[in-house]
Amino acid sequence: MARNSRAKKQPEAPQVDIGAEIFASLRELEKLKGIPVDYMVERLKQALTNAYRKDREDRRDVPADNVVVDLSEKGLSMHIVKTAVEELEDTALEIQIDAARRINPNVQVGEPVSIPVDIQKFGRIAAQTAKQVVIQGIREAERGMVYESYSSKAQELLTGTVLRIDPVTGDMFVRIGQGGDVSDAVLRASEQIPGEKHSEGDLIRVYVLEVHKMGRGPVVQVSRTHPNLVRRLFELETPEIAEGQVEIRNIAREAGSRSKMAVRATMEGVDPVGACVGPRGGRVGAVVEELGGEKIDIVVWSEDPCEYVRAALSPADVISVSLVPGQKACRVIVPDDQLSLAIGKEGQNARLAARLTGYKVDIKPASQAEEAAAPEQPAAETEEELPVDAE
Repeated sequence: MARNSRAKKQPEAPQVDIGAEIFASLRELEKLKGIPVDYMVERLKQALTNAYRKDREDRRDVPADNVVVDLSEKGLSMHIVKTAVEELEDTALEIQIDAARRINPNVQVGEPVSIPVDIQKFGRIAAQTAKQVVIQGIREAERGMVYESYSSKAQELLTGTVLRIDPVTGDMFVRIGQGGDVSDAVLRASEQIPGEKHSEGDLIRVYVLEVHKMGRGPVVQVSRTHPNLVRRLFELETPEIAEGQVEIRNIAREAGSRSKMAVRATMEGVDPVGACVGPRGGRVGAVVEELGGEKIDIVVWSEDPCEYVRAALSPADVISVSLVPGQKACRVIVPDDQLSLAIGKEGQNARLAARLTGYKVDIKPASQAEEAAAPEQPAAETEEELPVDAE
């Protein structure tokens, strides 16, 4: 009879004064924060389901699939799904067939039965749960929106303001974005240009590496050393790149010191290097200034590996380039007076050229190459025979 009583009271459950208030709040939330009503309704349903499961008198953790929550502007109703059985073994998940037929006369053994939950007893808990979920949902949804926003901005260039510099690690915390689309990013010490100094309040451009989901919100990782920072800066400064007339094929970089960038024209009559350098060097100069004086060599990309390597070793003059059979390597001959320029300080020029082209580069001066190529001279004959050691 108790079950019948609850079944008769079920139509009164929507009278719980929770649905209209919740939906009014959710619609206002959607206007202010852009958080969809449907998203929050689902969150509320999940929370109410979990609250009911934990608040049961028998302390049984009923599976979530067995609890059905209906939430609309008319109100809140809940049902627990049990299986009709002949012999009752588990009261949390089963209902005796006779009792089940008082709720649904057509139910058969083994079939599910939806049993109304007395919402009046659960109303206070439901209201408290709803309030907590709305607050938590707002925070999570805002974090989710920031995550989605900055996930789409990965590999892009953004301008940020230095908030704080950790005196121990040297990590820099940067505020990026504008208006409601604002987030904090981390510029690790390892991602900062060596020798570059910044203070709180400075404006800097950063390259977005990736975005991680964390408990307190998304963490945006940014960089000032990544080669693509150079790429994005040239895309901003060079209209021909933005319009697709010039393509950046590859970049090799040692941040704070020197970069090499290979470009090619996609249209006839366009000078790719000249376009990137700009009138009176204004375009490349703007990038160099942004990078704190980092030197940038711009060379023409070529399908011919020998021509590509020759260009990559700029500003050194190259006599010849030959590929090593069976290896991704080449031998380069340069004038003797160009050897130090081709190799660069501490091997930097050769190292960057190798990274840019993907070929191992072996550089030799012309004099050494000539000696190696000269045929061996026969040894001069002596008038006296050398004595043979006796055994």
